[in-house]
Amino acid sequence: MSLTEHHRGTTWLERGGLRPTRQRLALAGLLVGDGLNRHVTAESLFAAAAQAGEKVSLATVYNTLRAFCEAGLLNEVVVDGARSYFDTRLDDHPHFYWEDSNALTDAPVEDLVISNLPAAPEGMAVSRVDVVIRLKKA
Repeated sequence: MSLTEHHRGTTWLERGGLRPTRQRLALAGLLVGDGLNRHVTAESLFAAAAQAGEKVSLATVYNTLRAFCEAGLLNEVVVDGARSYFDTRLDDHPHFYWEDSNALTDAPVEDLVISNLPAAPEGMAVSRVDVVIRLKKA
């Protein structure tokens, strides 16, 4: 990991109030070290860590992604009951889910118009709205 990637990962963890353990730093560097936004699954991040020579278990990747979400550093985007993606981009925006390749990408937010939402049940507040547009070859 380069010095820049390490610095970005450390700063990112600090923003979430997380202690910078070796494993967290390694995964944070893979997620935000290059400054780009990305969508990962636990399995794809595990594979990237292995390719980078980082020794981390799949269970640790899952637990760390959950900790990053709880710290407000990632958003989890569930595309079906068995597949979740973790998004480093935190602003409200829609996604395309490419069914043929199982990829999740950002969709243009300027083209999305939500004119009305149902009222939240009493005592509840809407925390966010996830829009996933599923795509397949015509």
